[in-house]
Amino acid sequence: MDRAAIQFKGVSKRFGKLQVLDNVDLHLREGEFLGLVGINGAGKTTLIKCLLDLCAPSGGSIEIFGLLHAQPASRSRLAFLPERFIPPNFATGNEFLRFMTAMHRQPWQLNKVEAILHTLDLDPPVLRKPVRHLSKGTAQKLGLAATLLSGKDLYVLDEPMSGLDPKARALFKRDLLARKRQGLTLFFTSHMLADISALCDRMAVLHQGQILYQGAPAAFCEHFGATDMEGAYLNCVGATS
Repeated sequence: MDRAAIQFKGVSKRFGKLQVLDNVDLHLREGEFLGLVGINGAGKTTLIKCLLDLCAPSGGSIEIFGLLHAQPASRSRLAFLPERFIPPNFATGNEFLRFMTAMHRQPWQLNKVEAILHTLDLDPPVLRKPVRHLSKGTAQKLGLAATLLSGKDLYVLDEPMSGLDPKARALFKRDLLARKRQGLTLFFTSHMLADISALCDRMAVLHQGQILYQGAPAAFCEHFGATDMEGAYLNCVGATS
């Protein structure tokens, strides 16, 4: 039987009178790629914040590798990259990567670093600059490089492709699929249905705080009577709008 890497059971979250998450049931098996899609404000980032114990659920439970999410040990195998990644502006790119590698207790291996920079189409001399001088896309590549260097076997990524140019997106997706063959588990949010289709074993649609679909991307179109992912998504959320 496949083990659950992440398990949301009846998770709810309220901010005052606003119900952001409403009885969310969702699971991710070890070695699986799961993509979470939804409009802005659907509750995707709030769900991730609950997972990481950055905010407390109003109800329900969350487990990571069988441990309650509030236990620090549950996150020992997890690397996270937020949607709005802002590296410390006083550091250079190299300093940031060295700090993050040390924090994850990984050795600094130059050949491994260079391979990851190549994977993200990130020019090594750029990392000599203070990060405050980096473009949004380059800063995003820096955050992804730190994630890939973490040595973790579960990635939680909030809109990881945001700001990436087409070449970097293609190379990053190729690298993720290679890591999947080595056992990586991935939970990520995206507005790009094409990325969900290309990468994921399963997808989930979160809308108005509820899961409307959870299943294989290949079955999504058939389930909602559409010929493409965009049409299926519109049919999926349109039933509640």
